[in-house]
Amino acid sequence: MKTLAKLPVTIVTGFLGAGKTTLLRHMLDNAQGRRIAVIVNEFGELGIDGDILKQCSIGCSEEEAVGRVFELANGCLCCTVQEEFFPVMRELVARRGDLDQILIETSGLALPKPLVQAFQWPEIRNACTVDAVITVVDSPAVAAGTFAAFPDQVDEQRKQDPNLDHESPLHELFEDQLASADLVILNKSDLLDAETLAAVRAEVSEELPPAVKVVEAASGRLPLDVLLGLNAEAEAHIDSRPTHHDHEEHEDHDHDEFDSFHVDLPEVDEHALLAALGQLVERHPILRIKGFVAVAGKPMRLLVQGVGKRFDKHFDRAWRSDETRSTRLVVIGQDLDPAAIANELRTALA
Repeated sequence: MKTLAKLPVTIVTGFLGAGKTTLLRHMLDNAQGRRIAVIVNEFGELGIDGDILKQCSIGCSEEEAVGRVFELANGCLCCTVQEEFFPVMRELVARRGDLDQILIETSGLALPKPLVQAFQWPEIRNACTVDAVITVVDSPAVAAGTFAAFPDQVDEQRKQDPNLDHESPLHELFEDQLASADLVILNKSDLLDAETLAAVRAEVSEELPPAVKVVEAASGRLPLDVLLGLNAEAEAHIDSRPTHHDHEEHEDHDHDEFDSFHVDLPEVDEHALLAALGQLVERHPILRIKGFVAVAGKPMRLLVQGVGKRFDKHFDRAWRSDETRSTRLVVIGQDLDPAAIANELRTALA
């Protein structure tokens, strides 16, 4: 019988589009027999990331996997720990003899520190420990000075508002994600030359304690020995790490009023859709667009993920016979007009 030692928990955080889900897919695909439970916290009405992760083998049958992937889709995880996170963790604690590891992917808009502090609660602390907080960095975006690839007009709108701090809240959030890190991954390193990557490493390292290691990766491909077994026990020292949001009342924390909504469409032409989405991010303060697309004449489902003006796409699987071939996109940004954006998109595709 397995000894019920503390169950290690790895928290993966990072900005929109940095590559958190890709990293988790890599970890699950290379689990090497580890029994892993996954908690996915998706910002938005459609749990796309959870659906992606359910395609990966986590050492159990498809039926069992449904009960071991938890999507917390009703808000960022740091804002819902008492409503959703605690019951999920209590269930996993009760089954910890059947598990070797828990992976938690936070929303790209979540603050990791309150989540780590939740592991100080007696019921969780006695059964689990935070093995590490891994912060995934979008290296090209940091090199560009944007931290996430988002439209410049978002920052310009903030600078024009006399009631707001002129420092971008995205910059503060980026620093807070680094402040909580036990390991930092400079992702998409293959997209930068050596000199630019060195500059990104230097910039990120300025925000970190000397003990925090920084590693480079392409598409999150790193040996699991690098990612797991860090034994950081982050919950024991997280309170000593200062962040920008330490003095905010948590119930007032709204992530600077980020908006999220979804748009449903029928089958579409792939090239027309991508062109229309590119025009939308030019005209609206959209941070991210992602979703599943039904492409006319194609038997496979197209996965589209866009951050700022950069869009990635691939066919992930065949449509099932019991599914309706339709398109659903989640749009995330600030001060969005959902009706106008949906109408513009439908008009462009008409």
